[in-house]
Amino acid sequence: MPSDTIQWFPGHMAKTKRMIAECLPLVDAVFEILDARIPQSSQNPEIDKLCAGKPRIILLSKTSLALPSATKAWKEHFQKKGKACVPCDFITGTGMRDIVPSLDALLFEKIEKNKQKGMSGKALRVMVLGIPNVGKSSFINKFASAKKAKVENRPGVTLEKQWVKSPYGVELLDMPGVLWPKFEDKRVAENLAVTGAIKDQILDTQNIALILCKNLADISPSLLAQRYKLDISDVGGLTPHELLELIGKKRGYLIKGGEVDLDRTSAMLLEEFRSAKIGRISLELPREEE
Repeated sequence: MPSDTIQWFPGHMAKTKRMIAECLPLVDAVFEILDARIPQSSQNPEIDKLCAGKPRIILLSKTSLALPSATKAWKEHFQKKGKACVPCDFITGTGMRDIVPSLDALLFEKIEKNKQKGMSGKALRVMVLGIPNVGKSSFINKFASAKKAKVENRPGVTLEKQWVKSPYGVELLDMPGVLWPKFEDKRVAENLAVTGAIKDQILDTQNIALILCKNLADISPSLLAQRYKLDISDVGGLTPHELLELIGKKRGYLIKGGEVDLDRTSAMLLEEFRSAKIGRISLELPREEE
């Protein structure tokens, strides 16, 4: 991973930023989706500026992949800051039933005004925002109880806005995923790369895997050792490159001459982390932000 500031601003993301500003007057609130494994890194700093004054609920997605105690800590963290927060998982459905009551509470005055005007039951309109591959399309399909949004496990699939109706009296405005112009904090870029928010083709896969090796050795050495049948002393005593090589050897990913196929090992490690085969792991805790 380069040590200098990382630039990342494709043209369609600049277009999305303009689209968000134009469409905000059309909605009553915003669902901001964050990755529960990296809530700080997956929170686009541009959103605070763009959505200032608009009611917002933070949805912590992919909680089935994150450490439960960390997710609980993040929910408390956001609530202390006066932000509504609902941990949920759009694949398993965990926490989905809490979203509508939270929205009703957030928009209580709006709903009451509609009743007074004789528009009881008028659909609430909510914009759905989040960085690429954070789970927006999976959320919309789960919430709408139908496959309305295209879902793929790669960033940048949704490229245009679309309205989606739900059975809960809520209309969702699905927006393309948008990152921000540059990553001043290298750790943010690394976390986004490790979780797949940045396309693997943009950054070197081996470098991303080496970053993940270091993170896992620091955060969850026992899970790493258990998954790849390593001695716990090896996890703490090896460099990330040595650790990646050892994992490749344990899996039998060898090429001619007995060398480890680092490309294959890197791809496997990233896939197994992203699918929680290594275990439920959170890369950030609230105290780090403080």
